[in-house]
Amino acid sequence: MTARRIVSIWFPRFPMERWMRLRKRRRAAPPPDGPLALITDGPKGPIIHDLDEAAREAGIRKGARAVDMRALCPTVHFEQADPAGDKAALEKLALWARRWCPWSIAEGGSGLLLDTTGADHLWGGEAAMLADMEARFGALGYGCRIAIAPTIGAAHAFSHYGESHTLCTDPAADLAPLPVASLRLEPDTILLLHRLGLRRIGDLMAVPRLHLTRRFSRSELVANPLLRLDQALGRTDEPLTAPDEAPPFHVQKSLAEPIVDPANHLPDLFRQLCAFLLEAGHGARRIRLTVYRTDGEIGRIEAATAAPTRDPAHMASLFRERVEQLDPGFGFDVMALEAIAAHPMKTVQSDLTAPSDDTLDLPRLIDRLTNRFGDAAIYCPLPYASHVPERARHNGSSLAKEAMAAEDKAKERPLRLLDPAEEVHVLYAVPEGPPAQFVWRRRPHRIARYQGPERIAPEWWRDRAGTRLRDYYRVEDATGRRFWLYREGLHGDGRGGEPRWFLHGLFA
Repeated sequence: MTARRIVSIWFPRFPMERWMRLRKRRRAAPPPDGPLALITDGPKGPIIHDLDEAAREAGIRKGARAVDMRALCPTVHFEQADPAGDKAALEKLALWARRWCPWSIAEGGSGLLLDTTGADHLWGGEAAMLADMEARFGALGYGCRIAIAPTIGAAHAFSHYGESHTLCTDPAADLAPLPVASLRLEPDTILLLHRLGLRRIGDLMAVPRLHLTRRFSRSELVANPLLRLDQALGRTDEPLTAPDEAPPFHVQKSLAEPIVDPANHLPDLFRQLCAFLLEAGHGARRIRLTVYRTDGEIGRIEAATAAPTRDPAHMASLFRERVEQLDPGFGFDVMALEAIAAHPMKTVQSDLTAPSDDTLDLPRLIDRLTNRFGDAAIYCPLPYASHVPERARHNGSSLAKEAMAAEDKAKERPLRLLDPAEEVHVLYAVPEGPPAQFVWRRRPHRIARYQGPERIAPEWWRDRAGTRLRDYYRVEDATGRRFWLYREGLHGDGRGGEPRWFLHGLFA
């Protein structure tokens, strides 16, 4: 089993770098020379949210009141921060980071976590992968510190307090020199540990657990150094919970140079995806193409199918015209194809010795029509969960693909129903027997053969009291025409007078 590997990426100056990046993109005038700080509302007035290097050298501190920092450095220039925009940008960056692996989330307000287990070989190893991450984030204007470790706690500790590009394999030994603050504890707990003489993680590991358990057993997670230590060492599981689950069928292609047209690379991606689907015995019902742009943006298009498919040519036909919707920006260098919905699919024999199987013709026609005109433009009958035929078959659906889930019983009934059913005059041999002759629209029909009855009881949860049951017959007259008749009610059922006969449908 592959050992778990977690990458922690920390952007120490993310709000300021994002502010600079936005001004550059908008071609705004540069800020005045001198120290620069971003401010946001605090409980007692504006406080420092982030600052540049000049402000840091002038003694300005994050979290301090802006008025106090103005007194310390009168030349400082303040700009309004955008914490909500920073959070949204970081979450967007977490999606863009999936170019390296399927799982990534934003951590806090200034970092990312990636589960790269089993993905480093695609980038030439862990060291090359971390170097690629740093280079690409740097090209976007974000400086970062990166570390990889077997646990989230260890990766976070090294990215924030260790050396960048740390490749940790043994947390118990590698974490010992780091300060206890790297365990993601609250300030009061860190201060208490310092007073106890526990400044390094190694000092904490040397203390008998019983002594610390008595002191911190009832503390919350951010105030319990033992729980945080166990998470960092892998003694307690800490899953990386992404907002959306990674699709089970995923293929990706990295390009040597950015491109603007993905058409030439799509056939190979579809063949790879279909190979994975075939191996698992599944077919795709919804497919998503994602392109990762060099400017930190992503583009996505999706296509759905009426029935599970693993035909590369059919998949390619669904995307052939839609790739023009993608905005390439300055180009993209990574493409990913995912089957975000897949169902089990049987293998169908299609050689000359097998009987013809045209069951996929209708789904593919529906796919082509909906791909060109949209789901809302395609209508077809949709079976509805009801025993009463007119309720089960009168509904239509603009989602044409759902019509492929028709019940087998619907095939025994006529596709064309009369709405409403038309009353007919019937002659029959015995009171409860099949009809012998009926008159419909003033024209007599002598019945040559019949099949039935099929009894359908009223739906008590929907029909009003006194509704009578129906006995349906499939009949054929002497000329070969086929009809669907039903008798409403029985003799002596106490729900009305004599039974009545109705013609409800015509067979083709």
